[in-house]
Amino acid sequence: MFAELPVTTGLLATTVAVSATASRVTPLHTTVPGRLRARVEGLRRNAQLARHLEQTLRGRSGVTHVETSTLTGSVLLRYGDCALPALLAAIEDSVVAILPRVTPSTPHATRKPATPIITTPLRARPPESNTRWHVQSLEDLLRELETSSEHGLTSALAAARLARFGANAFPEPPRRSELALFAGQFKSLPVALLGVSAVVSAATGGLVDAAVILGVIMINASIGFVTERQAERTITALDRYTPRHARALREGRVIDVPVEHIVTGDLLELTPGTYVAADARLLDAQRLTIDESALTGESAPVRKNAQFTSTLDTPLAERINLAHRGTLVTGGSGRAVVVATGVDTEIGRIQSLVGETHPPETPMQIQLDRMGNQLVLLSSAICAGVFGLGLLRGLGMLPMLKTAISLAVAAVPEGLPTVATTTLALGIRDMRARKVLIRHLDAVETLGSVQVLCLDKTGTLTLNQMQVVGVQIDGQRYQRVEQKYVRHDVAVDPQDEPVLQQLLRVVALCNEAEPAYSSGRISFNGSATESALLDAALCGGIDVTTLRREHPLMRTRHRTETTPWMGTLHRLPDGRWLIAVKGNPEQVLALCRDWHDLDVPLTDSTRSDILFDNERMAGEALRVLGVAYAIVARPDEFETAPLCWLGLVGLADPVRPGMDKLMRAFHRAGIETVMITGDQSATAYAIGKQLNLANGGQLEILDSTALDKLDPELLAGLVRKTHVFARVSPAHKLQIVQALQRAGKVVAMTGDGINDGPALKAANIGVAMGSSGTDVARSVADVVVEDDNLHTLITAVEQGRTIYANIRKALRFLLSTNLSEVEVMVAAVAMGAGAPLTPMQLLWINLISDIFPGLALALEPPETDVLKQPPRDPQEPIIAVRDFKRLALESGAISVGALATLGYALWRYGPGARANTHVFMSLTIAQLLHAYSCRSETTTIFEAAVRPGNRHLNLAVGASLAAQAGVMTIPALRKLFNLTPVGPVDLAVIGASAVLPLLFNELTKAGRRSVLPTVPDEGGPRHA
Repeated sequence: MFAELPVTTGLLATTVAVSATASRVTPLHTTVPGRLRARVEGLRRNAQLARHLEQTLRGRSGVTHVETSTLTGSVLLRYGDCALPALLAAIEDSVVAILPRVTPSTPHATRKPATPIITTPLRARPPESNTRWHVQSLEDLLRELETSSEHGLTSALAAARLARFGANAFPEPPRRSELALFAGQFKSLPVALLGVSAVVSAATGGLVDAAVILGVIMINASIGFVTERQAERTITALDRYTPRHARALREGRVIDVPVEHIVTGDLLELTPGTYVAADARLLDAQRLTIDESALTGESAPVRKNAQFTSTLDTPLAERINLAHRGTLVTGGSGRAVVVATGVDTEIGRIQSLVGETHPPETPMQIQLDRMGNQLVLLSSAICAGVFGLGLLRGLGMLPMLKTAISLAVAAVPEGLPTVATTTLALGIRDMRARKVLIRHLDAVETLGSVQVLCLDKTGTLTLNQMQVVGVQIDGQRYQRVEQKYVRHDVAVDPQDEPVLQQLLRVVALCNEAEPAYSSGRISFNGSATESALLDAALCGGIDVTTLRREHPLMRTRHRTETTPWMGTLHRLPDGRWLIAVKGNPEQVLALCRDWHDLDVPLTDSTRSDILFDNERMAGEALRVLGVAYAIVARPDEFETAPLCWLGLVGLADPVRPGMDKLMRAFHRAGIETVMITGDQSATAYAIGKQLNLANGGQLEILDSTALDKLDPELLAGLVRKTHVFARVSPAHKLQIVQALQRAGKVVAMTGDGINDGPALKAANIGVAMGSSGTDVARSVADVVVEDDNLHTLITAVEQGRTIYANIRKALRFLLSTNLSEVEVMVAAVAMGAGAPLTPMQLLWINLISDIFPGLALALEPPETDVLKQPPRDPQEPIIAVRDFKRLALESGAISVGALATLGYALWRYGPGARANTHVFMSLTIAQLLHAYSCRSETTTIFEAAVRPGNRHLNLAVGASLAAQAGVMTIPALRKLFNLTPVGPVDLAVIGASAVLPLLFNELTKAGRRSVLPTVPDEGGPRHA
């Protein structure tokens, strides 16, 4: 029965053999055509060798890119028409040229044999440089590492290795110092323009103006600094999730050792629930299973086998004689010798890939930079034009220079840095209250601009748990519904179903999980799959403890790569023997002769029906196991007896509750959803259908094994139409994200595993899980969902869109009001009336009408349709051409009102302080009232019922009007600003000139109601 069956395997990896003489260069990644990563001996912390390699290799024909890393000791080459062996030889020659005296490692045969307890210092190069641990014999391995399988390392030797080779840790992600954080607040262009204005003001005698401008700059910088520092501290606090100790054997005793102090040669004790502290080769494995989903993306735990023999080209996921750092022991026990620590572990190699990817600028950064350049050109042109116009009219050079400075102050929106920084900071605060931690200020806004959301399946969309959901017997489906079995919507008693009863008994016996009872509650010690099967048996009324006592386990045949099933042998009370088997349905079925009963033969037709049921269940996103048994007279028949088929068991990694509703919410918001998983295509397709990722349309799935062979431009076209990517590796995730970005999309990527790190960093917005996520994922993500509740993401999207809309409102207000000041100044100078406003008056207008109302607009509550609008085009400027037309109209109305007041004052009082006072009052009040018009682009102040109120704006405008009244009524302030009192008639004229522009601008909004696009109905086109 247990004769090995043929198993078809695909070519999953390619390894380039390197000559034994090329000991200084070890290829790490060669599977991607045109791309080579190799570890170079002596390169770590050797900047001179790094520069030499880059200089020599860049000049080689066919090499298009060279990048070295002194942190990981590796070199990355991209090449065209060039042979790989020749490249490796070229790297070797370059190293030899600069390091001629470096000697290769001592061959294994000449190494000193291991003794029970090693006390001699380590003589060889760091063992981390070896990449062949999975193919060596255990004897050679222990000799190579100079350790003992019975006693482990001595404390002295462990300390020596720690001092020589460094801690078992990854380099801390570079964090900005507080000084750098503070200095970063001065890098925006508006701040630079204000700084120039302050310098020129001081140089021309305007010390008070310069002091006020510098004060505004410092306030802005302080707000941004405090907010970003708090965000950095919040993310750093997530380190509490990191395991800090490992159980290691040293000097014959098992002790707790800090993870950072684990060294090569240490012996790790592996027990359920512990994290593997370093990459290690297994010395012993007793029913050991390890959850490697964080590294490989596969949700099913991996059965480990210390005696398994690997080859050089055995893929990472199939090296079952290794345990990798960051993975979790789910069942059994074992002991393993550490072969790699820190950056030399598989996680460390992925982190080196993370270090080579760079996050793109956020849409907000791009838009503000673009607008800043426009402001520079506009301000420079206006200042130069007015200065020249004044000189042509015969005005003095110094008065015109001061006027030009005034215009520079008027053209720059002083409130912009404060409004933008404070708005984003308040977004961080609100998200923190919702358990969403924002790493960077701009990440809040970027969430609102996301067009494609890439969702990692395992642990993000699903619970990363296994559960039996159904049993298929002779064409009949028994659904598992809570704690009962249902057939045709009618509950059944498994005791009345003989075949179902026998199947549940077999999966309870052919099982290595153990039930544990505590405070009336049951739990399981074992892998997720084994525990799920045991739970299904208990649900069917099986007394597992009694069953196992009456059928004691005598032998076990574990699942292997060539025999993908498990078999156990049990003694029966009547002296016969029971063989219980479960595993791959096709393989188990091939071992069967009968079905349901030991004397009912299987026909070809029945076999076809069973295989059809298997495919159908797999298409329902289930992991399917076949179950069979046999009763034999002698135990030696365990190897040869034919089996009796019982049925199929379907298990699922349950989708998190409410995920389908969450997908609908994203679709209503115009966000495309893409699932990325390591599962097979049938399972991935079924889950994609369950989640309605296609939004009612045709679900498109792409098997990612072919991604490496696709042209980048072709891939960019394919990803636009794909909803599900199956059989995905860590490198593929990065390719998918970058391909979507090349297609012009703003991409968010969610993930919790180590393998998600590169893609999280490369995405426009990386979202990591805070509770179940790994350190790698959290350290590179822009957003951390602290409680792993993805439903908060839609709230974060709403918050991001609201923030962007509010910044647009504030910008619209700032630009239209500042433009009105420029228009008034230019018109007055052109008419020969001189400068109607002094620099101090202009700065005062900007301070009270820009900052406080601008901040209040930034606190606008979300509009009712914010999640019914599609994400904005990332290429569209934050202020588009059509917006400038609107700005010109609004600023023109305000300017006309102020100039009319100037004309009235000149007619009644003539040029001088009285005329300036009228313009000052009219322009200030009109700008403050204009803030109410900027609350919405489509609704007016006469439609208050369709939008919530903004008490912050009422307070800001009221306080600003009170401050304006104080300037006019307090003699000292009136003198400082060179103002004069105004009478009742003057106040009426000023009031009319301020209110009429507001009414005009509100009445002209009707034409903009149909401008905003809407999200297509469900099932509509996927791409607009």
